[in-house]
Parts: sequence; C-alpha cells; structure tokens
Amino acid sequence: MIKRFKPRSKQIYRLNQRIFASTLRVIDAEGKLIGVLSRQKAQELAKEQELDLVEIAPKAQPPVAKIIDFNKFLYQKSKKEKEEKKHAKSTDTKEIRLGPFMSDNDLSVMIRRGREFLEDGHKIKIVLKFRGRQIVHPEFGHKTIGKLAAELSDISKVDREARFEGRQLVALLSPEKGKKQKEEIIDNKTENKEQESK
Repeated sequence: MIKRFKPRSKQIYRLNQRIFASTLRVIDAEGKLIGVLSRQKAQELAKEQELDLVEIAPKAQPPVAKIIDFNKFLYQKSKKEKEEKKHAKSTDTKEIRLGPFMSDNDLSVMIRRGREFLEDGHKIKIVLKFRGRQIVHPEFGHKTIGKLAAELSDISKVDREARFEGRQLVALLSPEKGKKQKEEIIDNKTENKEQESK
C-alpha cells in the first residue's frame, strides 16, 4: 500500500492589489503602528516608499498589513521560526525497567542510567514488572521504586507516584531545573563560611 503524505501547507500572504479589505491597520517596516487607513491610502503609502503592502493578520478586525519589502519580510519570518525551533528543546520519555527483587548493584546501574536521562532533559518512566507470584508482595515494588526516586531526587521531581497498570507498577519522574544549581550554591556558601571561620 502506498502512503501519500500531504505537503505541509505554507501560509499564503496577500500583497498590494490582492488585498481585499476596505480598511487596514497599517504597520511600518520597524513595527510601528501608522494607524487605520483605507486600502487605497495604504497602497499609495507603500508605493511612495517603493515597498510592498503585506497582509499579515487577515482575520483581525480590521486586518493588519505591514509596509515592507516582501522578500525581507519572508527572510525575517524564516529567521524567527529557526530561532523558535532552536529554543524549543524536544523532550522524550525514556523508560527504565526494574524488578521487585533487584540486587543493589543492578539498581545502581539503573540509577546511573536514569541520572543520564534526566541530565539530558528527558522524563523517565519507571516500569516495575511483577512475574508470577511476585504480585502478592507489592511492597517490594514500591520499596525499589522509592529507592530509585530518592537517589534521583536531587535533580528530579515526581510527576506521578507509583501505581499499578495491570501487573506492573509505573511511576514518572521529570528533570527539575535549578535544583542541582541551588544545592551547589548552598555548598559553596557553607564552604566559604567554613574557610572564614578557620
């Protein structure tokens, strides 16, 4: 079966003579409001400056138009979109699988892995699966998840407490920014006080 993907629809702007609104809220190239003008007056103003009249908000009342070179306008828009994408960091949810009767060594490996995920800015989903008759001792599962959450509490917060989903216990942790930094600042202050007292 062939999948057909629709191309992402690009926003289409009306320019100059293709603007149909009778009155427009007009902005200059620097973003300063000129005022509410008739379409004809706005088009004349753009022509005098040898620029384009671009309708940027057609659904506003009255529609908003900007007097600017259209190519420059498109360049500024694409630059702004790139900046927004750069700042919008994608976060994934990483999964860590545990058992209710894990050895301390195995648990420390999972704690280390969880710490790496959190430091990279990802959320972690802790999944503890009960097999066979292990389900009759849910307290061991809660204890194991509690240990892991306590070890990672310096850089994370609990989004969802551990609860059952079928035969597995699931909890969710997310990174907490500034928590580690605060602790480092407090440690630095205590070190400075200790040095001063000496």
